[in-house]
Amino acid sequence: MSFIEFKNVCKKYPGSDKNTVDNFNLEIEEKEFIAFVGPSGCGKSTTLRMIAGFEEITGGELYIDGKKVNEMAPRDRGISMVFQNYALYPHMTVEKNIGYGLKNMKMPADQIKKKVDWAIDILGLEEYRYRKPKNLSGGQRQRVALGRAIVKNSKVFLMDEPLSNLDAKLRVSMRTEISKLHRQIGATTIYVTHDQVEAMTMADRIVIMKDGVIQQVGKPMELYDHPKNQFVAGFIGSPQMNFFDVTVSGNTVRFADGNTITLSEGMVKKLGGRQGEMVLGIRGEDIKSDAQNMDLNSANRLHAVISDTEVMGNENNLYFEFGGTQAVARVSKYEISQIGDKIDFVFMPSKMHFFDKETGVNYTEEV
Repeated sequence: MSFIEFKNVCKKYPGSDKNTVDNFNLEIEEKEFIAFVGPSGCGKSTTLRMIAGFEEITGGELYIDGKKVNEMAPRDRGISMVFQNYALYPHMTVEKNIGYGLKNMKMPADQIKKKVDWAIDILGLEEYRYRKPKNLSGGQRQRVALGRAIVKNSKVFLMDEPLSNLDAKLRVSMRTEISKLHRQIGATTIYVTHDQVEAMTMADRIVIMKDGVIQQVGKPMELYDHPKNQFVAGFIGSPQMNFFDVTVSGNTVRFADGNTITLSEGMVKKLGGRQGEMVLGIRGEDIKSDAQNMDLNSANRLHAVISDTEVMGNENNLYFEFGGTQAVARVSKYEISQIGDKIDFVFMPSKMHFFDKETGVNYTEEV
């Protein structure tokens, strides 16, 4: 049995006509870093609260370290939680905030001091030891909240959007700190976020949810390169994957504006003879305009006029109307274009995805 195991777990609130979390099945190994991601209302925080014991499980079974915990009190589950709201005591110093939980557990003072000193050292809080929360920055307060969690030596850390109150620069640095802390502590970590960048950069595996249902579970690059459906493809990646309504006939793809391309034999084989209306998806970095790729795929050369640009420093995003919708290509910072410029481009033959127009299933990733 895995360290944490969900078996058909459901959550239904009184008065609701459907489950907020539905038929949730997942196995999490010890010391894994798992991220739950999805749009607001998808059930990710509710799932986290069921693990913590703050929400009742209305169906299915949840096991932690081999023990069924459906009816177990939160304090008995061996869990520490870090919230979006730091929930620090304003009248206490940093060291007293970190050690307060241990004091409530009636731990001897010398042990509390040893654990608090260790947490303060590992989190770089020594110079703030005697400050109160009002005299700390957002990042420092978040580190104090983390310190309060790690001193308990819990086997499981639950983090509910802990960085959402920080500015962009602080979020980047705190992502690094939390990842480093996870490696040092070795606890199983479940991290809830709506920010797919956080999930991609921190997690061993990502659980993508929509409407209370798991859409796909996998390593970050598995989800990026091999999405099982259009929702996953659109949720993971920035800018979002480009989607085009197309009609497939044999090896020919016709776009809504009349443009056509010819599919490679490999892609035709992946489609397994499927024909008709579909959605073609391709990531911005797989739309190429450099000379080498244009020569290699000259038969499928396409044209457009740039409607907008984003200079990102390390790359440029070029926006243009094509196939009846707005598309974006991610190009090298050395490929400089202006609004109104005409560009030629090609879709990388092996990087296209074809989705069912009704169900969103990715035909090119079916086993």
